[in-house]
Amino acid sequence: METIITDMMVVACNGGEGALGHPRVFLNLAPSGKVECPYCSRLYVNRREAAETGPEPQHPPPRG
Repeated sequence: METIITDMMVVACNGGEGALGHPRVFLNLAPSGKVECPYCSRLYVNRREAAETGPEPQHPPPRG
């Protein structure tokens, strides 16, 4: 899962893969200051929230 730090409270995610991504969705980071994309699981964190709570832990992908 990729974590993206932003100054915005509303972000647009398209999967970042160009034509291989997913439909563009707009995600609201309020009220917690972070949100996970329902398509690609990218985590968007508001910079102020990240400074107050520290970086999100990065977990390895599940084995399978």
